[in-house]
Amino acid sequence: MIPIIKKLKGGPVVNVIRLSGVIAESGRFGGGALNDATLGPLLERAFHKGKPKAVAIELNSPGGSPVQSSLIGTRIRRLSTEKNVPVYAFCEDVAASGGYWLACAADEIYVDDSSIIGSIGVISASFGFHDLMKKQGVERRVHTAGQDKSMLDPFRPERPSDVKRLKALQKKIHDNFIAHVQDRRGSKLASDKLFTGEVWIGKDAVDNGLVDGIAHLGAKMKERFGDDVRLNALGQKKSLFKRLGFGSSVNMISNIEERIFWSQFGL
Repeated sequence: MIPIIKKLKGGPVVNVIRLSGVIAESGRFGGGALNDATLGPLLERAFHKGKPKAVAIELNSPGGSPVQSSLIGTRIRRLSTEKNVPVYAFCEDVAASGGYWLACAADEIYVDDSSIIGSIGVISASFGFHDLMKKQGVERRVHTAGQDKSMLDPFRPERPSDVKRLKALQKKIHDNFIAHVQDRRGSKLASDKLFTGEVWIGKDAVDNGLVDGIAHLGAKMKERFGDDVRLNALGQKKSLFKRLGFGSSVNMISNIEERIFWSQFGL
C-alpha cells in the first residue's frame, strides 16, 4: 500500500491591516481619509479571510472626526466578537485623539518607544475676520430663522453665549470619548486624570495604562502565535481615478489641510 502523505499546513494566520491618516468623512483629503464607508470592506476581509487567529492593526493617526472614530471602532469590536478573533493594535508615530479611540478598539495596544499616545479631548478652531472686514468697509449681511443658526460666525464678534454652547457640545463628545476609553481599558488605567488632552510618549503611556507594552508587530505576533505565524497584509483597493493620478489640484489642498492635523504633534 502506498502511504498517504498529508499536505503540510502552514502556520496560524494573522491578517494585518494598515490604518494611516486623518479620520474624516468620505470625500475629505482627496478621498484618502479614514472612515467607516471606505474601511468597511477592508475590515470585513480582515476578519473573514483565511480563518485568522488574530487581526493586527498598524495604526498611525492624529485623529479627526469623533463620529467616524466611533463607527470604525464599533465595527472592529462587532467583527471581533462575531468571529471570536482578537485584535492587536501597533501604534507607530502617533495614535492621538481619534487615533487613540481606534487603538482602544483593540484587545491589546503596543507602541514604539517614541510613539505619541493620548490626547483624549475635543478641539474646535476657527478664525475671526470682523475687524478686518470693518477696516475694509465690508458689511456682513446674514438673515436667519432661528436665533442660534449663525452660531460662531467668523465674520462677526464672538458672542459669549456661542462659546458657552460650543463648550457644552464639546463636553458631551468628550464624555463619550472618556466612556469609550474607560470601557476598553478599565482597571488598566493608572488614574482618572488622563483625560485632559495631554499626550504621552512610549513607556509613559505604558506606565499610565493607556497601552499594554512596547513591541513591534512581527516580533509580538511570533511571540504570541509561534515562529511559523503567517502575517497576511491586506490593503484597500484604489479606484481607477486614483491609480491614474487624477485630482492632483484637489490633493494639494487636501494635503495642506491634513498637515495641520499632523503638525500639532510635531510631525
